[in-house]
Amino acid sequence: MNLVLKLIYRADRLVSGSTYWTLRRFTRTGQALLVALLSAAFMGLDTEGSVGYQAFTLLLALLLVAVLSGFRFPSRFTVERGLPRFGTVGQTLRYGIVVQSLSPHPLSGLALLEDLADPRPRFGEWKDYKLDETRHVRPFRLNRRVGPKPFKFATIKEVAVPTLARNQTAEVSVEFTPLRRGIVHFAGVTLARPDPFGLFRALRRLPLSASLLILPRRYGLPPLALPGAMKYQPGGVALATNIGRSDEFVALRDYRRGDPLRHIHWRSWAKTGKPIVKEFADEFFVRHALILDTFTERPHSELFEEAVSVAASFACTLLTQESLLDLLFVGPQAYSFTTGRGLAHADQMLEILASVRPCHAQPFGLLEQLVLNHSSSVTGCICVLLAWDEPRRQLVEKLKLLGLPVLVLVIQPPGETQPLDPGPLRDEPDRLHALEIGRIQEQLARLR
Repeated sequence: MNLVLKLIYRADRLVSGSTYWTLRRFTRTGQALLVALLSAAFMGLDTEGSVGYQAFTLLLALLLVAVLSGFRFPSRFTVERGLPRFGTVGQTLRYGIVVQSLSPHPLSGLALLEDLADPRPRFGEWKDYKLDETRHVRPFRLNRRVGPKPFKFATIKEVAVPTLARNQTAEVSVEFTPLRRGIVHFAGVTLARPDPFGLFRALRRLPLSASLLILPRRYGLPPLALPGAMKYQPGGVALATNIGRSDEFVALRDYRRGDPLRHIHWRSWAKTGKPIVKEFADEFFVRHALILDTFTERPHSELFEEAVSVAASFACTLLTQESLLDLLFVGPQAYSFTTGRGLAHADQMLEILASVRPCHAQPFGLLEQLVLNHSSSVTGCICVLLAWDEPRRQLVEKLKLLGLPVLVLVIQPPGETQPLDPGPLRDEPDRLHALEIGRIQEQLARLR
């Protein structure tokens, strides 16, 4: 079985590599000529009843001349790319590339192509993906996946370069559409020049490595009455700046052992002859826990990708409010990241979410333990879950028993129509929502 899969893998790499080479080397006219050449070859098998072999001979000769005249490209260039700091899945961004010609002759008809690092997976990753697709694909379903293939990170349009004289520079604008979150690696830039017939292109590749972080897709959210009220936060001054009432001066009192020296009121000490400290109001503010479920056995799960997008949407919304946000999830280990005013910004939270990966090796109980350890400091929980099974219902039930308000969002595959059993939320069914892939924006808009 493994030998058969390796042969299929090699064939898949050969086909994908040949397709990539053909699309970059041949112009649209040249690609049409290739199709005509193959058709003429098929029709010309019968040399007595068809004249297709004559067309095949003519087209083949034309193609050979174009290829031989289009391989040589001795010109020299310098290029400089200006990438933005971030991109977002599904949103086309534009950036500039400056091209300078070092050739003694004017150059026209050039096209610029970006070279990304080879996205094709190794055999082990490809095998896991194919076996997973076989196990989960629905019978007679033509389109297996809702989104793009997991190994294709972006689409980039080739750009026409203006005519360049010697030492002349030109800046072109590149359209880049990310398809997956994570880091996209750029390997270089290729300049293409067509042959005199406009069929085949000579390529000049210039190494220019760079990387771009792609943030998760975000959905628009309506104004929400999020769960939780202001709560006392021990040590909140060290956690957040200008949140709640932590800087509000109340009164003066005698020094007690353990009071910080920075709270000493030196003028009062000088008048009374004994240490006096300033007393501040207790620290009360809202602090939400955003719980992201990463537990899935599928190596490339659309459910998981949509869960990350939903979590990113809530992270951006909550960080515009007067509150702190704890992002809790499990990867190789349990992680907790706190953001809010004076501590971190939405971009930092999105950078974390851009790098989250599914968890295969850890038990779900690790997430439960992480959440329960934080339950004493949070005022409400937003759970983004991949399923609504018994372990996840038990987690929500324990949070309810602790008196924490909970909002639960369960990501479902497309076409899923079965309603969810409220379980521990039977007394608050409006706090449990199913989000179906393909309709997530529509269903999020209904939240209240």
